[in-house]
Amino acid sequence: MSDLPAGGSGAPGGAGAADPNGTATRTPAPRIALAHDYLLVMRGAERVFAAISDMFPQAPIVTLLYDRQALGWRFQGRSVSASPLQRLGADQRSFRRMLPLYPAAASRLPVPACDALISSSSAFAHGARAPAGAVHLCYCHSPFRYVWHEHARALQETPAPLRGPMRGMLAMIRRWDLAASRRVDRYVANSLLTRERIRSFYGREAAVVHPPVETTRFAPGVPGDELLLVSEIVAHKRVAVALEAARRARAPIAVAGSGPDHEALAGAYPEARFLGRVDDHELAALYAGARAVLVPAMEEFGITAVEAQAAGRPVVAARAGGALETVVEGRTGLLAGLDDVEDFRRAIEGLQKLRFDPQDAVANAQRFSVDAFRRALRAELEKALEQGPRARPTGRRAKGGE
Repeated sequence: MSDLPAGGSGAPGGAGAADPNGTATRTPAPRIALAHDYLLVMRGAERVFAAISDMFPQAPIVTLLYDRQALGWRFQGRSVSASPLQRLGADQRSFRRMLPLYPAAASRLPVPACDALISSSSAFAHGARAPAGAVHLCYCHSPFRYVWHEHARALQETPAPLRGPMRGMLAMIRRWDLAASRRVDRYVANSLLTRERIRSFYGREAAVVHPPVETTRFAPGVPGDELLLVSEIVAHKRVAVALEAARRARAPIAVAGSGPDHEALAGAYPEARFLGRVDDHELAALYAGARAVLVPAMEEFGITAVEAQAAGRPVVAARAGGALETVVEGRTGLLAGLDDVEDFRRAIEGLQKLRFDPQDAVANAQRFSVDAFRRALRAELEKALEQGPRARPTGRRAKGGE
């Protein structure tokens, strides 16, 4: 992998082939550009993107929205360009209101000249257009859930009078999303579940590279009696399932995170402690002091489950998605039926019988370290560069409803 040093954009690379006079030449490193959906808060996808950006410290970054006040500390000194939507002043609380505007904005992101565009996408970033001759490698956290596997839920959560317009808007975004997928040269999925969805929705194959988890940030501590839920408080995270299961098990629970359902769930479950968003130091302490960490949603991967194990704590997770790859049932945690409150209750009560060794959990978490991620992603980038750009659609069909 000498062609791809840890630097990122146009710096000299490793030694290349000798010239006819026998003098060793140096192959320039490929110029890399990076894209991410939006940089507003530091959640799982943003942590993955931050790890990617650390691999290529000179690479320019493009994104739909950038909250410099919230994340400037993490991308300090980097060239970060946002779409014109930045002028509308959206933040984490309001960015969802601009949903119809994102497809066109993603297609017009100001990607600079480069040899490879690496997008980090759970919605729109894979629609960024690579410059002519450049390859586009997409690290896919998930195809956009609201137009594919969470389409019915999105409509259900929409007020009845607005469901017709919402259905039409999602159909438009879905057409764009499919067209955007055809412009990507190589997909990398974060899990087996995401790989299957990429195959099913886009008709594309993908390698699997598990996300990087900063396992060194966590260490075992002295656990208490309180369960912990670390999540964005939105419907698809199924926070209510965990809260109701804890209530039925009469187990204290704390919730770290926020989102549009925060106020309603805090009112419905006054016995739970709602902590809001916490910083990295607080989160590490919460993990270490938890009795167990609950993951009720079907996560594509589920960084929370790995972070919890890195802190030496067991996980109670839905028996679906990424938990099947990250939790060793009966050893580092317990699995329960998706959306099955009673099964989660039984799992919570079953924690006292679990033969749990914190060091087993820590060792299991190491499989998903940052170093392992870097090696695997760099190998996928090399393959993309070797294969070169695919033949991309042109003309009206390529516009995909923009």
